[in-house]
Formats: sequence, structure tokens, C-alpha cells
Amino acid sequence: MNVSPSKENILKKIRKALSHSTPLPYPQSEGNQPLFPKPQQELEVEFAEQFTRLQGKFIYCINRQEFAFQLTSLIKKQGMMKVFCLEENLLGEAVQQLSDRLVKEDIGNCDVAITGCEFLVARTGSIVMSSAQLSGRTTSAYAPIHICVAHASQVVFDIKDALQELKNKYKSGLPSLITFASGPSRTADIEKTLVVGVHGPKEVYLFLLED
Repeated sequence: MNVSPSKENILKKIRKALSHSTPLPYPQSEGNQPLFPKPQQELEVEFAEQFTRLQGKFIYCINRQEFAFQLTSLIKKQGMMKVFCLEENLLGEAVQQLSDRLVKEDIGNCDVAITGCEFLVARTGSIVMSSAQLSGRTTSAYAPIHICVAHASQVVFDIKDALQELKNKYKSGLPSLITFASGPSRTADIEKTLVVGVHGPKEVYLFLLED
């Protein structure tokens, strides 16, 4: 078979490249090293800082008793009469104090929705949720106010760590929906004007409890 000179030149260059490997110019781009260095402070503190920068409202509770007090105080102070919650085990002692406000139906007309989460991402201040949770896909998005209850052991550094933890937790049966919520819903699609609460909650509270 006749090979044109130009094609032969290309083939020679390919053979030479294969016989003399060239080191990668940017080895970090191949994922061999972490792109973002871990912070010097504790992950819980880093998450709180990033979360509040996104207009989230962070509340730290040292134990379940303080959590029950802080949660009931917030709900009563804000005048939240309909509290939608499918995960009542999250509420602990607050269940009795909020029994007259708790609902499990008609989420479209509730004042606030309370859910748990899968993990918290410290670097981005994001709440990781999935359809495998009892609250499902819609609870955190429909209500005008979302309250998330999490524990310090659920805080991971980066998105990659959260995804790995989800793989470890669910093995081959990953949830059909995994979402990363970073503060209240916001959009700037219309005339580049930032509007909060268009496609989801306009306020997000995060209660972080010590394990």
C-alpha cells in the first residue's frame, strides 16, 4: 500500500511520541492532588462561615435539649403555624411542644418544612439531600422556609467527599436524586437582578447538633 509523505511524517511523529513518553505538564489536573486545600479551622466552623455567606441562617446546639428550645423559640417567634415534618424523630423533645402545629399533609400551604440531610459540605456551605430520605424530593423545596437538622458527624470537606460517603452508604443502590442546596433559592435570570425564593425556599435555617 502506498503511503503519502505527509501521512508518513504524521505516523513517524506518533511512533516517536509513543516510544518517548512526555511527563504531564499539569499533574494536579489529573486528580492526583486535592484542588482545594483543607482549611486550618474545624470543618464545622468552615461550613458555618460559608453557609452564612450564602444568606443561610446557622444555629449551633450543644445537645438535644438546647436544640428543642432553640427550634420551638424560632417557630413561635416567627409565627409559623403549620410546620410540615415527616421525620419527627429529628425533633426530639420539641415534638410535644409543637404537636399542635405539626402537619404531614398539604405541604403547599405550610409555613415551614423541617428535614434532615445526608451530609454537609464545608467548602461550599451546601446541604446534601437525596430522595432516599423520608422527606423525599419535594419537602425541602416547596415550603417558603426550610429548616434542616444535622449533626457534626455529617460534615465533610468537599463535594467529592460527600459523593464518596454516599457511595459507601448506599453501595450500588444510589438514590435517584442527589441534590446540593447552597442557601436560599435565588436567580438573576431577569435583567440580572438577584431575586431570592423563586424556585425554592426564601429562607434556610441549619441547626447543627453535637453527636
